[in-house]
Amino acid sequence: MSVELLDCATITNFVDDEEAFNSSVEDHFAHLDTNHDGILSYSEMLKELQSLRVFETHFGVDVTVGPEELATTYGALFLQFDHDLNGAVDIQEFKAETKRMMLAVANGLGFLPIQMVLEEDSLLKKAVELELAKIAA
Repeated sequence: MSVELLDCATITNFVDDEEAFNSSVEDHFAHLDTNHDGILSYSEMLKELQSLRVFETHFGVDVTVGPEELATTYGALFLQFDHDLNGAVDIQEFKAETKRMMLAVANGLGFLPIQMVLEEDSLLKKAVELELAKIAA
């Protein structure tokens, strides 16, 4: 993990750079596709869905969530990716939903830069790296 500075433009520029965005998303998809069948099942996506940190500790108060609520929430998140509702997520669905989610994060950030802790292989980290590479060029 590292602390990075990013804003709306960091993310939107990454998403708009089709080559960088598609390459990063395809790599991420391949990493999640553990059986290498070209689609993501619910079980393959579960770790990714959990990394979205929907149930996070807030203001020092632990959030207790029952197994039924967890299953319902992660099932609903999976359905956001499974656009054709066939029980699996293909690369096109994954790209489309990832793009939608990243643009939603960008809109939420606004134009003032903020510091954020990012995981090394996250798409947000890749957006920051792309921005830094462009600045250095």
